[in-house]
Amino acid sequence: MSCGGIVVRHGSDGPELVLGRRSREDGSPTWSLPKGTPAGEESVEQTALREVTEETGLDVRIAGPVGPIEYWFMQRGTRIHKTVHYFLMEAVGGDLSQHDHEFEEVRWVPLEEAWTLMSYPTEREIVEIALPMAGEPA
Repeated sequence: MSCGGIVVRHGSDGPELVLGRRSREDGSPTWSLPKGTPAGEESVEQTALREVTEETGLDVRIAGPVGPIEYWFMQRGTRIHKTVHYFLMEAVGGDLSQHDHEFEEVRWVPLEEAWTLMSYPTEREIVEIALPMAGEPA
């Protein structure tokens, strides 16, 4: 299980999302939403806030729950089922330059560009659910 955030702001040209880029083993990039696993007895909300802050450098607050996504992946030859609980968030401070090592690059991305950059269909689907909650059409 992981928890993460869909950090949205309203730019002059419409909504923007925070996405992070990391390189796969083959060197190709993946762009994704910030997320991570609980530490100790953290709640899903506490985990989401901590992980988004660590991975993006932003101070964020939760605007509301969006819902979970589920997917399967392979790790060291084992098939793993994962659930990620997402929250709609807004930045209240911080700086993207302060992101941790988990992403090579973190930036605000205009929505139209985000649709093509985002590597995972399940993340695009959860963003579509979150945008109306943020006051923006999907």
